Formats: sequence, structure tokens, C-alpha cells
Amino acid sequence: MDLIPSFTVDHTRIVPGIFISREDTVGDSMVTTYDIRVTRPNREPAVDVAAMHSLEHLIATFLRNEPDWKDEIIYWGPMGCLTGFYLILKGSRPPKEIHGLLLRAFQSVKDAGDVPGASPENCGNYVMHNLGMAKWYAAKFADYLASNSENPAIFEYPKATRLVTEDGRQFFDS
Repeated sequence: MDLIPSFTVDHTRIVPGIFISREDTVGDSMVTTYDIRVTRPNREPAVDVAAMHSLEHLIATFLRNEPDWKDEIIYWGPMGCLTGFYLILKGSRPPKEIHGLLLRAFQSVKDAGDVPGASPENCGNYVMHNLGMAKWYAAKFADYLASNSENPAIFEYPKATRLVTEDGRQFFDS
């Protein structure tokens, strides 16, 4: 069985940042999935689940209303490991090109007075939100993005080294 691309990334060396996870052709169109890492996997605690849920609502709303980008946005949602988010965009852009968009998105959280769509009619778990913690995580990540905008490590995933035998078998725990 083939190892999926995100499992070839060395999660012990990932820093927070904006990374291309995969690029796919769907019909005649290219779509790109970006991994937006908010915390260092396996080194920092995962994002609080209620704060992650609030960030999902807040940033999805921001992205889908951003005039220059809203037609490019396909999806924004949390990673199962709670260390970041997936962003799927039409087309293919280097991560550095979406840095400004994501910086503005995370900065916008500080002005939120409530979480959009956090009602029983609009959300499958409307009581599981934490706006205060969402603001804290967003401010921390926005400051990090602003101060590391020229750091190439926040734009390129470290790849895991896999032992391959002479007959082509891979050892995935190497």
C-alpha cells in the first residue's frame, strides 16, 4: 500500500507554517491543499478543541468574504491531530504567496465579538466554542507569521527519510 504524502513528512521537525500538502487535478482544474500548522506537532500541545472549532468558523468566514480570494477558496477545516488546518484553493500558488492572506485572517480574529454560525441552527456542536482561547491562538500564530515571513522553514515541509531495500521495499519506521 502506498504511503500517503502527508505521512512522508517528518513531523518531529515541522515548525508552524504554511506548507503544500498536495496538488491535484480535478477535471480541467488544479487544486492545492495547504497544511497550515499552528503548533509544532509532538512538541507543543495540540490546539484546544473548542478554540480550534471557533477558529474554523472565524477564519472560514473571513476567507470566504475576502474580496480578492473568496472565489479561490474551496475548503478550510481543522486537522484531526489539532495542530493546524487544511486550506484548499483553486490553482497552485507557492505558500509564500498566501502568507499575507493567512496573516490577515488570523489577525482578524482579535476583533471578533462572537463566533459566526455558533447557533443550534447553524452548527453541529454549537456549545463547543471558546472565543477567548481562539483569540489567544490566533494572536500567537499571527505574531509568528509576521516575524517569520522571510524564514524558508515555514514554507517547506521537512521530508522523512525512509529506508529502502535493494528490492524496493520501504521501512516506514526508520
